[in-house]
Amino acid sequence: MSQPVIFLPNPALPLVEDALDREFQVLRGATASTDEIQKAADLVRGVSVFQARIDEAFLDRFPNLEIVANFGVGYDAVDAKACAARNIMVTNTPDVLTEEVADTAIGLMISAVRQFGAAERWVQSGNWERNGSFPLSPGTLRGRTLGVYGLGRIGKAIAARAEAFGMEVCYHGRNRQSDVAYAYHDTLVGLAQACDTLMIATPGTPENRNAVSTEVLEALGANGVVVNIGRGSVVDEPALIAALDKGTILGAGLDVFADEPRVPTALLNRDNVVVLPHIGSASIHTRNGMGQLVVDNLVRWFAAGEAVTPVPETRHVKPGTRRAV
Repeated sequence: MSQPVIFLPNPALPLVEDALDREFQVLRGATASTDEIQKAADLVRGVSVFQARIDEAFLDRFPNLEIVANFGVGYDAVDAKACAARNIMVTNTPDVLTEEVADTAIGLMISAVRQFGAAERWVQSGNWERNGSFPLSPGTLRGRTLGVYGLGRIGKAIAARAEAFGMEVCYHGRNRQSDVAYAYHDTLVGLAQACDTLMIATPGTPENRNAVSTEVLEALGANGVVVNIGRGSVVDEPALIAALDKGTILGAGLDVFADEPRVPTALLNRDNVVVLPHIGSASIHTRNGMGQLVVDNLVRWFAAGEAVTPVPETRHVKPGTRRAV
């Protein structure tokens, strides 16, 4: 029996590409022409995707597609509901990146509270030698309360680390979780009122777009720091910029943005803002682990008819049940 054809819209990690070449026939969007992709469309049974939009139009192009293996725990670029309606499996890569992202979140939080980015620029620019010590930071971790928006795997790992720093922890999400002792707030505004460090660890969805609004930032207060390790779409960036300009909040630490890789100029080179280029899970160790899970999902699907890490919307999907829509 011939190997299944896997479509790779964009280049992937060498580990992923090498493994896919061993296990499957690979159709590469980076090297194949539009005509070649169209001619092979009926043969494509799987997609390995990283930073590519999978929507209704994409699904229409591949009538025999069975599985979309997404590189990343967040899969907001994949229309999972549309895939579920067609009985197409969608997988992501949870767990393998949890600890790395949590480490990054804590580092970003400390950098934002203590203004380490500005302090580094002070050294790099020669100001330390010319003008003396960097000004005392107005923020400290002492006595802070961390409010976690999105207490999933990553949110819990962040919370555990924050407790080690002596921080109180509370959270907001769609539902109260019976297996955690942290205080729960049923609104995001309520969470912001109860904390002074707002950690965003939730996926981006249409429902929570711009959820961190002017009202939330005002509730956070003048000692407040926003840290976003989730998705840029969750924060109303103009409202955040206005809050920073007016002193409504103290500062921000941002790894993600609404229109990546474009970052608003007003968020750059500020003493009270630390920016990172979406590197929460970006170590060789962790990205290779994520890549291996992408491959494992594809191999398991075609060998055993099941996925290793299906997303909730498509857990019910079985092989051979593709429906036209």
